[in-house]
Amino acid sequence: MAEKKPGLIMVFTGDGKGKTTAAVGQAVRALGHGFRVYMIHFMKGRDYGEFLATAHMPNLTVVRAGRDCFVSREKPDPVDVDLARDGFEKAEKALLSGNYDLVVMDEINVAVDYGLIEERELLELLKKKPAEVTVILTGRGATQELVKVADTVSEVLAIKHHYEQGTDGCRGIEY
Repeated sequence: MAEKKPGLIMVFTGDGKGKTTAAVGQAVRALGHGFRVYMIHFMKGRDYGEFLATAHMPNLTVVRAGRDCFVSREKPDPVDVDLARDGFEKAEKALLSGNYDLVVMDEINVAVDYGLIEERELLELLKKKPAEVTVILTGRGATQELVKVADTVSEVLAIKHHYEQGTDGCRGIEY
């Protein structure tokens, strides 16, 4: 069992590549110290490398709450709303269960930005967070209110990306 310390609210946001990767790295670090980790990926259904690599790690629960397709920001498909809502309920249950030391809500900021999850609901959940649990929230477009309540906010900047030069997504790099 991991030594209990006060939990933090950490946000990884910005337009650059690496927010999920940073969250996965933080989760692996926590696992190395015996923490129990729950990671839920909103708006993702593909077999990303991190799902494959972490499938058999002890003390880690990985859940997907999305499909392997892009979600329309202007008019999300009802199934995407349902998957996000179901995922949010699972994240809330995990966060409040006492079974985890770290809860990662990957792409939750985007789910809020797209209207799949209400910002008010996310902020209310963070108020109920047990003091000893750390929460990581990732995705572009973190709201000003989320930034205010967070203990740590890291912005990943897009300076240059190989997509801009015509390179397709690469297995093992983007997914």
